[in-house]
Amino acid sequence: MPEKEPILVALNPSPILDLMERTLRAAGFDVAIAHDHSGLERCVQETIPVLLIIGEKFADQDGLSVSSNLLLRFPTLPIILYADRDSIELVKAVLKRGLSGYLYPPLKMQDIVDEVQKNLTRARQLGDWVRREVKRTTSSLSEKAAISEAERGKLEAIIANIQDGVIVIDDNQKILLVNRSVCDVFSLNEKEIAGKFLADIIPNADLKNMLHLSSKSPLKNHEINFEDGRVFNAQYTPIPKIGAAVTIQDISYLKQLDRLKNDFIYTVSHDLRSPLTSILGYAELIERIGPLNQNQQDFLRRLQGSTQHITNLVNDLLDLGSLEAGFDTLRETVQLENVLKNSLDMFDAQIKKKNINLSSHIETSLKPIFANPIRIRQMVDNLVGNALKYTPDYGDVQTILLMQDSQIILKVQDSGPGIPPQEQSHVFDKFYRATNAPDGVRGSGLGLAIVKSVVESHQGRVWVEANAEKGSLFIVILPTMD
Repeated sequence: MPEKEPILVALNPSPILDLMERTLRAAGFDVAIAHDHSGLERCVQETIPVLLIIGEKFADQDGLSVSSNLLLRFPTLPIILYADRDSIELVKAVLKRGLSGYLYPPLKMQDIVDEVQKNLTRARQLGDWVRREVKRTTSSLSEKAAISEAERGKLEAIIANIQDGVIVIDDNQKILLVNRSVCDVFSLNEKEIAGKFLADIIPNADLKNMLHLSSKSPLKNHEINFEDGRVFNAQYTPIPKIGAAVTIQDISYLKQLDRLKNDFIYTVSHDLRSPLTSILGYAELIERIGPLNQNQQDFLRRLQGSTQHITNLVNDLLDLGSLEAGFDTLRETVQLENVLKNSLDMFDAQIKKKNINLSSHIETSLKPIFANPIRIRQMVDNLVGNALKYTPDYGDVQTILLMQDSQIILKVQDSGPGIPPQEQSHVFDKFYRATNAPDGVRGSGLGLAIVKSVVESHQGRVWVEANAEKGSLFIVILPTMD
């Protein structure tokens, strides 16, 4: 025999209460009666009714207010209000409070049963719909969870097998994840390092400096050197709401190749200097031992020009080798505006010969820099000389020197052919020349490499901003003395 559904009736004692009780019991329902508010609360908790019928006036309380409070706690409970009379205002109040139905006299037994059945049917339909939606949502979430788990597994497998080292840290620089390469390189146990500070697990001054600077500086590539001779290139990439990822690549073999190449170039250049000096000396003596015809003089000038070009190239290579080897240790107080003025004076003949419109802006009261005056002059000469060399006749060259905070900024702007965007990252490489360099403009491809080495040896920065229509703008930033 199926269990009877409980219906709670909260009415003041009256003939209508007796009618409703008899009618509902006859219709097969289990009826509970509440005569006051405490009884109503007890019945709601103990009986758990499927429907409530409450009077407009119940135990000296407003039935609508009591119903509103119950719906706040039991929003799916159907509630029918019984009123002594029918009125538009009461119907509006019932709808506004969220009650399910409305009864008023005269009443027949069938009216009561029909209203109760109608509200129960609607409640069951609502319950079925809620259960279907919950099932559908749960199924969708389960499917998405399965997909997410599969994707997570793929991601972990990819990260674990990447040859480069990958370290993920939170905003406090605590380790969240490391891959197998990191564990192999530094002999770490992945399970024992999670949640620990990266700087504690891999104690290295360069690494600590990278973690300190990367959150404040736009520079994201760093070189990490270890006492055993290994060198790593590290990239720091912020990850919003997580922290950051640090990827590292072992470039020890590349650094070794670079050292071998530099040693070879330095040795060859050094050995070439003496014979080149002899060639130039004997070429100058040829004219002193007797008269030369026109062809001989022409050949001699070409010989001297080519020998001088090679000598300049060798000198540039030796200068670059000294800079990269760290031999540039001389430092003294230097006023950069004086260096720039002397450099422009030196190129005055070339400026007049090409009818170049030179403009120079130098701020007053510039702070001095602590630098090697010979190298700084070399850097300025190379930048100014490049601008004049690539600027066509009647073109424009501009130099600017100014202060910003505790830094001095040098800008050299030309109106030459500019540098193609895809080549701008290579202009400071050794022996590199832009593909659009004008015919007849000679160069070794070492001038800008020397500029970069000089600037970096003085803890500065240099870069180029080039436009095919506006030429090239080289910018140098150097720290000033306090």
